Amino acid sequence: MASKLDDRSARRDRFHQKAKREGFLARAVYKLEEIDGRFPIFERGMTRVLDLGCAPGSWLQYARQRIGEPAQLVGLDRGPLHRPPPGARIVVGDVMAISVAELLGELPAFDVVLSDLAPDTIGVRHVDQARSEALFERALEIATLVLAPGGNFVGKLFQGPDFKKLTLAVRARFAVQKTAKPASSRQISIEQYVIGKGFRGQAAGGAAPGAAPGGTPRGTPGGTR
Repeated sequence: MASKLDDRSARRDRFHQKAKREGFLARAVYKLEEIDGRFPIFERGMTRVLDLGCAPGSWLQYARQRIGEPAQLVGLDRGPLHRPPPGARIVVGDVMAISVAELLGELPAFDVVLSDLAPDTIGVRHVDQARSEALFERALEIATLVLAPGGNFVGKLFQGPDFKKLTLAVRARFAVQKTAKPASSRQISIEQYVIGKGFRGQAAGGAAPGAAPGGTPRGTPGGTR
């Protein structure tokens, strides 16, 4: 999978140029950096990180930089990474079908779950919003199944009719819930990032909102990235 830095349309973007200078694989790293600066995500002792929709790998690079050598990083994407960050275990699969056991591997839990999952957009606003909502629901479901108590969550979500419902679902499961649109998000983008800090444990929230029997959210989109 090619680096997003190869996207010709982004070559004059200042965040793209900054990422290239600083050795990051995508400009999206600065979204996570800003979120982490405002709402510290990688708190002391949090070394186990799961990144959903991890290609091309800049969020894993950032997590490694923030945590250092103790970092235990796992990324999921539907295709292999062109340049996987050193030390990260990359799982190739569909986020809607992947098992929690495969994501965890030998780890008992994660301290941080990140999701920059984006749907295959078609340019029809309500369809794109619904697909983003389904991906966010799935990311939140996975987070509730793999996070250690006190863990943190960051997930991308397009603004749409279920935005409030989904932020309330995060609030029910975490001690603190915030939203942010980083400066490095493109101005025309309807994306927001929903932050949950201090996971209360699985009993606090139950199943993910909209989950069908068996655990997969309804309205599953055709793609995961």
